[in-house]
Amino acid sequence: MSDEQNYQVYFDELVAWATPEPRQSELLAARAEFFKQTGEIFDDDKQFEQRMAAFLEHYVFDRVSVHRGMTPAVEYYEKVLREGPPERAQAFHAFTQTIHGLFEVRKLSAGQVRLRELFGGIDHDVTERRQLAGLRKGDILEARLIPFSGHLLFAAAFCCHPPGAFKSIRAEVKRRKKAQPDRAPIELTFDCARRSLKADRYRQIAIEKIYDFVNATV
Repeated sequence: MSDEQNYQVYFDELVAWATPEPRQSELLAARAEFFKQTGEIFDDDKQFEQRMAAFLEHYVFDRVSVHRGMTPAVEYYEKVLREGPPERAQAFHAFTQTIHGLFEVRKLSAGQVRLRELFGGIDHDVTERRQLAGLRKGDILEARLIPFSGHLLFAAAFCCHPPGAFKSIRAEVKRRKKAQPDRAPIELTFDCARRSLKADRYRQIAIEKIYDFVNATV
């Protein structure tokens, strides 16, 4: 079984544990919060499946519960750690260390993609045995990286931004780092996600206008 398949087994276990009926009210609140930030999604949207996957990842990996004071990933890891064995807990520890944000594709090679996180400028080599259709050097995407079995792997959810948006996104990263250094990078990630939805829905509007962070609002 490949590393990717192994990670999926553990991820499915985490999701099953984190989304039972007693947590449904919290799950619904998290969903409302997430789509308010990233743009409401509809069944007929091109990005529907990807956005639902992104929400699920956000819920288990990032969202700190107002009731428990930790993410589901941290909570479940601590549970598994108490119950043992250590090898099993280590697999779930990976889910407390994911890297999520906006990345630029720096290099594509056999079995590997080099990404640069736009705000921190840190390069990450991601193991990827599949051929990622349409992905090219210089592309900007939202992604989540999972450290698993000595590799960095892509999580399921992606948001690939259109080429016409690259210049604007880079400029906005630079502007925020200089003018608003304390502002959380995730805010721009979510802002770009909203604009990506708008770009899909309104093909008659120029990409440059949709991703105009100075004059256009979404």
